[in-house]
Amino acid sequence: MEQHHRGEWGSNLGFLMAAVGSAVGLGNIWGFPYKMGDNGGFAFLIVYLILAATVGFSIMLCELAIGRRAGRSVLVSYQQLGGKMGTFLGFLAMLSPFLILSFYTVLGAYCVEYMSLNLADLAFSVSALAGLSGGDSFEAVRVNQFGAVAFTFIFIFICFLIIRGGIKDGIEKFNKIGMPALFIMLLVVIIRAVTLPGAGEGLAFMFTPNFAPFKENFLKVLSAAGGQMFFSLSLAMGITVTYGSYLSKKESLVKNSLIIIVSDTIVAILAGMAVLPAAFALGGEGAGKQGPALLFITLQDVFNAMGTAGPLFGVIFYLLVILAAITSSIALLEVLVTFLSDRIALKGKIPNRAKLVTIVCVVIFIEAALVAADGLGKNGLWIPFQETGLPFSSTWLDFMDSVSEGIAMPLGALLMSIWLGWFVGPKIIRDEVNMEGHKMNGSLYAFFNFCIKFIAPLGMAFILYGQIVQFFTVSQ
Repeated sequence: MEQHHRGEWGSNLGFLMAAVGSAVGLGNIWGFPYKMGDNGGFAFLIVYLILAATVGFSIMLCELAIGRRAGRSVLVSYQQLGGKMGTFLGFLAMLSPFLILSFYTVLGAYCVEYMSLNLADLAFSVSALAGLSGGDSFEAVRVNQFGAVAFTFIFIFICFLIIRGGIKDGIEKFNKIGMPALFIMLLVVIIRAVTLPGAGEGLAFMFTPNFAPFKENFLKVLSAAGGQMFFSLSLAMGITVTYGSYLSKKESLVKNSLIIIVSDTIVAILAGMAVLPAAFALGGEGAGKQGPALLFITLQDVFNAMGTAGPLFGVIFYLLVILAAITSSIALLEVLVTFLSDRIALKGKIPNRAKLVTIVCVVIFIEAALVAADGLGKNGLWIPFQETGLPFSSTWLDFMDSVSEGIAMPLGALLMSIWLGWFVGPKIIRDEVNMEGHKMNGSLYAFFNFCIKFIAPLGMAFILYGQIVQFFTVSQ
């Protein structure tokens, strides 16, 4: 089948920038610091690193190989491996980005709104945030349903303008500029954060050996670190398979997998250094344990306390988070666009990418508008199963997150590792990895084989169990 409609990456660097960009998102800048803060700091970091090196590496290598082997969308890529399981895994991998985008775009929109408020203070001295605590300003943002929906539209429209240009001229071109800019801004924020009075406590919390959380609740730490690793590395949500389908056979899948994982992990740790020291400087250890509040309340209070320099650092920080959110959002959108595009091409027709991107973005906006209007549960919208009082039914964001990150992603990764490790066989991955003279033999293949057969299934089973307990257990 002719694949001229798909295009491919202009360079391996472009692919790496896009792949790292898909991984470096809100999961790094916001999720990693607050989950680390809520799970013992150093203890969380150690578990995260071990899981990334074993489970993360083996599953990312599998997904890249599966996508490149088929050269098609995530659904077709899994189907080509055979059986009903392939179809089921393919649909799970498309369900996750569809649901994640419903709240991911809203959080991105909040960042656009906060950057705008700080920019107004900086450029026009309109005092948009003057006299308001971080809690008061976030309360005002959440209850303003029209504003939340409008900024969500703006965020999705920005993503639309990028991905309509295609893989090379849209996604790759944006990430080649966006990722270096993101890294520079992250360093600027880190320098300011670690120089705040009391910031040393945050750094000590991150890097001083402390294994007490393992004794208190090891499963909670494992679940949090595992869920964060999957969300952060963009695994089990179709992105890696989709991006891999555009990758040349000449490129080393092992090298690319390692670069993506190492780069993403470094950015996650740097994000922790940007956020947790600032949170500790303002409110102590408890300030680092919050969810969205950490990003929009605690840190805004930090910027407010900086005086005249506060709005400047507010603009830089929220622009940094916006870039991270965009690089991940366009990757999630591309999973759905590629599915529709390949489906049309397989019928012998030429897909109209601009039209498909428009359709996908409109559908995503409709579901995201619901999450935006909910205001993180502030505006009284009906939530499925809310009468149960379970954590996953408290807000539309929690509901979408529980189905995607809580069930679909870890379940998909668990089934995929068992299916590939014990039924399809790891050899099919090695054959794809060894294309064009690349080799994965000896100890490296033995390590991969052991991980995909034993460590990944066992680790994912614990992570899935922990996620279910977290989302589906009523707090006493």
